[in-house]
Amino acid sequence: MTRYILGHASNPDWHIALQQCVQQLQAQGATPETLTTPALAFIYVTDGYAPHFKKIVTELRIQFPSIDWVGTIGLSICVTNTEYAEQPAMAIMLTDIESPGYSIFREQASVQDNEDTSQVQFAIVHADPRNPMLTEQIETLAKTLEPSYLVGGLTSANDYFYQYANGITEGGLSGVVFNNTSNIMTGLTQGCSPISDTFTLTECEHHMALKIDHRPALDVFKENIGEILARDIDRAAGYIFAGFPVQGSDTGDYLVRNIIGIDPDNRFIAIADNLKPNTPIMFCKRDSQTAIDDLKRMLSSLKDRLQGKKPKGALYISCLGRGQHMFGDVSREMKYISDILGDIPTIGFYANGEIAGQRLYSFTGVLTLFL
Repeated sequence: MTRYILGHASNPDWHIALQQCVQQLQAQGATPETLTTPALAFIYVTDGYAPHFKKIVTELRIQFPSIDWVGTIGLSICVTNTEYAEQPAMAIMLTDIESPGYSIFREQASVQDNEDTSQVQFAIVHADPRNPMLTEQIETLAKTLEPSYLVGGLTSANDYFYQYANGITEGGLSGVVFNNTSNIMTGLTQGCSPISDTFTLTECEHHMALKIDHRPALDVFKENIGEILARDIDRAAGYIFAGFPVQGSDTGDYLVRNIIGIDPDNRFIAIADNLKPNTPIMFCKRDSQTAIDDLKRMLSSLKDRLQGKKPKGALYISCLGRGQHMFGDVSREMKYISDILGDIPTIGFYANGEIAGQRLYSFTGVLTLFL
């Protein structure tokens, strides 16, 4: 197969949805007779199908025995121009990436060190948000493959946090490592914008910011979020966040973390992260227009880098807090991609956190293009 093909469907009965997906793939030329060489495919299902995830992929392996499958579960999933928001749905994308151009891993320990340090290793990673060592494991994987670039997301589900990497797994990291990165291009879009200067977190304990620039953290916070919000801190929840600039980034990237509480007596701020002293910190706001503007910026930058080439396919992993919650109409976020890059076979899911580089982000969208 020399092109990427997509199948997707929504139905209360997963058997019917699966049959519809298979029929769509077959109508585009995907049959056991045409798929004779091992090749990579992605599968994402929504939470409504989570208990049946293993059965779904088992059926797909019967239909397409030569295909290697990678995927996970999302409360919402997406395909070209379409978002399936919190409804029973599945999406499948067959690629033309053939073995041995990739290696699938279910356990981090099975990932081989990069022997050719002149070649950047690229990996698509799915992760379990319940894992307390997740940040450390992402960093370890990146170092194992160094030089490397990771993209991916955290499974979003209610009860079943399955991943699939040629077998069901959960609890850690799984995914696929690519041997050739010359035909891969990625972009990252933020859902927030800075509203303050960059300060230094000078004193902290665990998730509690005690002092910023040697001053009480809450005082600095109030001075930078605006007088109205400072008078009513509760209104800032879900709108104002802590931002941690990514050191060494030449694109102004920063990690966004929720502010989860305040201590007005001691003038501390509680932030949803394991804080470290002497790190840069700023405050940022989250709003729809900022997200739209930055998504368009990222897509336009990718279009310029493509220099007229049309991608064969794309993988898009976005945050659960984006989608219709940030862009208004259902599927509007996905339509922005087509508006600027054209109708590319695209698949993805809405994650509980996004991976880019070797870091765990939130409120971001990570787009990977296959050329």
